[in-house]
Amino acid sequence: MIALPHHYPIRVLPDDIDFMGHVNNARYLSWVQDAVLSHWHKLAPAEAVATRAWVALKHEITYRKPAFLDDEVMAHVLLESVQGARAFYQTLVKRGEEVLAEVRSSWCFIDTATLRPARIGEDIAACFFGPKPA
Repeated sequence: MIALPHHYPIRVLPDDIDFMGHVNNARYLSWVQDAVLSHWHKLAPAEAVATRAWVALKHEITYRKPAFLDDEVMAHVLLESVQGARAFYQTLVKRGEEVLAEVRSSWCFIDTATLRPARIGEDIAACFFGPKPA
């Protein structure tokens, strides 16, 4: 199956800037979380959004170049795979064609009533992947 990409625009704000004059590295985690959750809300069925949520398990970030105030930044989100209650994402944070950061993250799908892991059903996963090749 081919994953459907998601593009999430990021606005660099004055509070994002650290003492060195560029975006603080910690902000990238917030951006990735916002981008992945935006992907979920855009493609998931309304019933799933109402009864399920995501909890981040792990982020691995490789910083390539700094971002600065007023940069036009975009997060390119790709759901690579799902396994049981886990989802594995790759997010590229870019300024134009320049990669600023590469992020690999894993997330746990939870039931909002019980706060326990919930298996990602094929019906939900199918919302994030294109049609199967013939």
